[in-house]
Amino acid sequence: MADGAVTVPDRLYDAYLFDQDGTIYLGDDLLPGAKVLVEELRARGKVVRFLSNNPTKDPQQYADKLARLGIPTPTEEIVNTTVTMTRWLLDNAPDAVVYPISEAPLKRSFEAAGIKMSEDPAEIDIVVASYDRGFRYEKLQIAFDAIWFHKRARLVATNPDRFCPFPGGRGEPDCAAITAAIEACTDTTCEANLGKPNPAMLHAALAGVDIELRNCVMVGDRLSTDIRMGLETGMAAALVLTGETTAEDLATIAPENTPDIVVDRIDRLLPPDVWQELGWSESERG
Repeated sequence: MADGAVTVPDRLYDAYLFDQDGTIYLGDDLLPGAKVLVEELRARGKVVRFLSNNPTKDPQQYADKLARLGIPTPTEEIVNTTVTMTRWLLDNAPDAVVYPISEAPLKRSFEAAGIKMSEDPAEIDIVVASYDRGFRYEKLQIAFDAIWFHKRARLVATNPDRFCPFPGGRGEPDCAAITAAIEACTDTTCEANLGKPNPAMLHAALAGVDIELRNCVMVGDRLSTDIRMGLETGMAAALVLTGETTAEDLATIAPENTPDIVVDRIDRLLPPDVWQELGWSESERG
């Protein structure tokens, strides 16, 4: 990593919105500094929220994982695309019949909210594309028939991610691949994408919290989702070089897309004067 890429913050913020995979943890491993950072922010009375574009888990599953990693968190402080997509449907199409190309957590969320679901193309109003590791041709055919043949269904998606990163530099295709398959065969366009950078996730995370966005920071590892949402909504945007984006990537982006803060490990989100107050040193923390 090029040292010149690091630009640590010079102050604390009132609210911290954290992406999870690649930012707080990678796979099943907690990233260095994550636990002590969250504990210190909470001790100082800062608002802490956890966000994720991944709809293959619901907030309770994320809460269980964070607890296993030593960061116990109530579900009310976790927002992912099962939450934002469910809320969007209730607000924008409460009577629609929905066909979710998804895994069980999103379907459970729809069922709990009373959203009607069907696999019959003749009665589907909205096809919801999602991160679905059980995606197969039969599901694509249903979406095709509902959108192209019956000409009645609209297409929306839970998140715009092309792939989900794994430890060791690997990954697997995410929602954007499924959305693209449906768009390609139906010649339609996805109307709404409810993951970051869509501000719907920001509004859901900060519901009931009276804090100006300029006093909030969005923290994540992806330029196209986490950082873009921060920059487009007036929050500070903090990039952590522990996930998808590398220091070399920053050399090729336009100035208007540059994060406000870049750190090589997440506990460096605490400004230098706080490190000094806590007695932390670079050599001790690695």
